[in-house]
Amino acid sequence: MFAQKSFASCLVFLVAGLATVVQVAHGLPAMRDVYVPRVTYPCEGEVWHPGQTYNVTWDASSPPRQITNPTGKIYLRKGEHTTDVILAQNFSITAGQVSFTLPKVDKGCDYKVVLFGDSGNFSDEFTISE
Repeated sequence: MFAQKSFASCLVFLVAGLATVVQVAHGLPAMRDVYVPRVTYPCEGEVWHPGQTYNVTWDASSPPRQITNPTGKIYLRKGEHTTDVILAQNFSITAGQVSFTLPKVDKGCDYKVVLFGDSGNFSDEFTISE
């Protein structure tokens, strides 16, 4: 009888120990890479006009296997501040390009686009005219 209780106790501790190991292993976050593709368009000196359709392009040639945030969003940046103007969103960051119609915004020569997914990558400065 003592041997049966002892065996049962050992079995309970063994199962509990294995369950803890499995739970810890599944609780670890998956390793993911931050993806920082270089924005290739617009280029410095470009002039954009509200109401026209434009493409923003970036180098998508070497994405990591697991991207932390694969869904992209493009904001308009003026000077040193990223504005609330979203030019495009909900596209794959591995697509390498997205097109949109430029909304009406103030004209200026210190605009950039910011590509967000894993991180924020700026384009060269360009101008928005009337």
